[in-house]
Amino acid sequence: MKELPLTQVEIAEAERELGVSFPEEYRSYLREVSAGGALFRLERTGRGWWWAGNDAWRRELLTLPFPHPDSYADADDELMDRQPEVEAFEDDSAYQTALHAWADEAERFEELKTAGAVVIQEHGCGFSTLLALTGSLAGTVWWDGRATCDLIVPLSLDHVSGSRPVQFGEWLDHGSWALLPPGWGSSLPSAPVVQR
Repeated sequence: MKELPLTQVEIAEAERELGVSFPEEYRSYLREVSAGGALFRLERTGRGWWWAGNDAWRRELLTLPFPHPDSYADADDELMDRQPEVEAFEDDSAYQTALHAWADEAERFEELKTAGAVVIQEHGCGFSTLLALTGSLAGTVWWDGRATCDLIVPLSLDHVSGSRPVQFGEWLDHGSWALLPPGWGSSLPSAPVVQR
């Protein structure tokens, strides 16, 4: 069954309720192509507008600016350096308490790495494609590869000279697998996500 596009009124209602303005290319996709299709569907649920396939806890992070991965690299290293070591504690109970507190902090830090973005496609094995909706990177598309390499990287037409992240429309024309950095798994030929 083909998933119908959204009306302009529905899109405006979703933006108002979610507290974000969709990038123009994504808004056009929702209005002219589909509310889902090859992407996770934006739908009205019992709890309001949200994307299928996205965890509910992501809603609280949606209005925060999507951070460029370079912006938190040092903080990520510092957090890893602070991971409790069992030898530093006199008993296992104190170690377990410190480890749980650190793990909670690390989990929250991981969640913040995708603030202001939604998953628009899942690719299995923990890989997904993210669309940044807020901040200076709004409208750009990213590969969440944290399942194997702890990195979120831009999907790009040119990884050699700067890796400018593609815009949503460019991504629709090529697909995620064709826009990965060299050596990032089975690079597939460019294929449109949807025919436009």
